[in-house]
Amino acid sequence: MPLRPFHLAFPVHDLAGARAFYGGTLGCAEGRSSDRWIDFDLFGHQIVAHLDPAAGPAGVTNPVDGHDVPVPHFGVVLTMADWQDLSERVAAAGIRFGIAPHIRFKGEAGEQATMFFHDPSGNALEFKAFADDAMLFATEKDPA
Repeated sequence: MPLRPFHLAFPVHDLAGARAFYGGTLGCAEGRSSDRWIDFDLFGHQIVAHLDPAAGPAGVTNPVDGHDVPVPHFGVVLTMADWQDLSERVAAAGIRFGIAPHIRFKGEAGEQATMFFHDPSGNALEFKAFADDAMLFATEKDPA
């Protein structure tokens, strides 16, 4: 079955801030919107920022490969070139990384480039890339 775009709706406390962050900083094209929500194209996937004035960061983390990974979080698996471009764009925008761009599980099954940062409402985002896409769900170094 061909991969289909996912849909994710999430809370933000400020729609103008979400528009600037997702549309401006991340470069997501804007789709439909109202005074309570905005659709964005996140690398071919539909995400919807819904206004919730009380929205804020969850604050829970789980240890993964020596880092405290925020839960919940969302993002996209990119090509390595797109991941590098995004990491440079985020850094140039002055956004603080929660977990700086690096290679996780180096030399192991699932080796991946990853980075975490937060949107203005505190939603955690992770973007990752694999040198070998076969490692996405790999449990052993050589899945063949």
